[in-house]
Amino acid sequence: MQERPYQTSALSSILDEWGKGIFRTLLVLPTGTGKTIVFCKLLEVMVSRGARCLILAHRGELLDQAADKLSRSTGLGCSVEKAEQSCIGEWYRVVIGSVQTLMRPNRLKLFSPDFFDVIVVDEAHHVLSDSYLRVLNHFEGAKVLGVTATPDRGDMRNLGQFFESLAFEYSLPQAIGEGYLVPIKAQTIPLQIDIAGIKKTGGDYNAGALGNALDPYLDQIAQEIQERCAGRKTVVFTPLIATSKKLLSLLLERDVKAFEVNGKSKDRAAVIQRFDMMGPGVLLNSMLLTEGWDCPSVDCIIVLRATKVRSLYCQMVGRGTRLSPGTGKKNLLLLDFLWHSDNHELCRPAHIICESAEVAETMTDDINGSAFAVDLVEALPGAEQETINKREEALADKLRNLQHKKAKLVDPLQFEMSIQSEELAGYIPAFGWESEKPNEKQLDALEAAGIFPGGVESAGKAEKLLKTVEARKSSGLASPLQIRFLEQRGFRHVGQWWSNDAKKLVDRIAANRWHIPRGINPVTYVPNENAKEMSYYEMR
Repeated sequence: MQERPYQTSALSSILDEWGKGIFRTLLVLPTGTGKTIVFCKLLEVMVSRGARCLILAHRGELLDQAADKLSRSTGLGCSVEKAEQSCIGEWYRVVIGSVQTLMRPNRLKLFSPDFFDVIVVDEAHHVLSDSYLRVLNHFEGAKVLGVTATPDRGDMRNLGQFFESLAFEYSLPQAIGEGYLVPIKAQTIPLQIDIAGIKKTGGDYNAGALGNALDPYLDQIAQEIQERCAGRKTVVFTPLIATSKKLLSLLLERDVKAFEVNGKSKDRAAVIQRFDMMGPGVLLNSMLLTEGWDCPSVDCIIVLRATKVRSLYCQMVGRGTRLSPGTGKKNLLLLDFLWHSDNHELCRPAHIICESAEVAETMTDDINGSAFAVDLVEALPGAEQETINKREEALADKLRNLQHKKAKLVDPLQFEMSIQSEELAGYIPAFGWESEKPNEKQLDALEAAGIFPGGVESAGKAEKLLKTVEARKSSGLASPLQIRFLEQRGFRHVGQWWSNDAKKLVDRIAANRWHIPRGINPVTYVPNENAKEMSYYEMR
């Protein structure tokens, strides 16, 4: 299998982290972009160096997929540590292991702590569970790679309790933009489903309560599916098996070709295979198909299992994002019902594409106000700009309150807004050191760079700001002090200017006795477009 450019970069980044002595690192790739290929290629490299490796997962489907991809992409065979099967005494350098098996004390004691040199944790968002930690702590000297689809920042902060770094991240917009996943078109269905007041279990909506809340709406939902999903291959995720079965009956009454599978289905494999091979139709499931199942021809997803867990929502939507050459698939239609909820953390389509909760909220409002399906990637720049405009209004108020503090330095928030950095504005510390207070060296460096250090709350944010300033300096973009000076005088988005353009304007203002030259309107001024020779009045 030929590696894609981002897969090659990911492999290099992981090896670099391990080379620096950072032995617990993360790889984040969206569903459908070949994370299994990356870690199989990594194991090929490590086996060539004499390492013994373990792939750790919690479901049989994931283990089978890993073994298949390992063989097809590298030619390596593997042994299995699962139930009655054991790798003890076998000569393979790669072991596929079930966490449910390896976590058992009697099984673990068969292995010395240094038995494995490398451990790959597939679906790494499960890593903080007791079962995974028991295994990983036993092999405490091993290099560990965690692999997961795009998590939210809350997940990243939790994973930072175990992992020390993020080696590589490839975003969903990047994958879609570069043609490795299909575009996602989201449409809100104006059927208001009331889930306000539903209790939470384990940090998410209670499945039983969700099923009961959905019940009065199922007939209308079936009608919407019949009308909107015609000609598409659709997967519907429901909170309960009973919900799936009732919705199945309603669809069959409408002559919709539909099927249902659950963990107790005796013919589950046959039904799934039939759905894989057929054209348009509907497959209902109660959270069975979130991991370990691929059907690239799926081009419509309906999430009736409301959730506040972004990684889970991404897993469900990811069942339909893969390319499917030869089937005519052009995009994924994501139908989103208008949930009435008092929980602002409820995942909506915008959350799979937006890093910032603010941008996601803006985009959600835009999608809800549209009568047509909205392309999420195409809508992202507009939502980001709209959010920036809102932030700027709030920033103006904040800056008025900060005028008496460090008047010669630029406020970090002003700097973020001026350079329109979503990465800085949406930053949340993920790993342990990032959450600590900035150290004296960082604070001095920020002040030397022209940034007011009192507004920087964490070491991770300080590090990101300093790297941004250095990168901008190398690229010849306006400095924080140039931004502060000109934006205090009413010029807009100086952070987008070249440093030389900013310097020329500052020099002109200085030559004009620190007054803005005649003929220049700070609000509409654009470098080069408004540049002119110094007038007689400026020379005076």
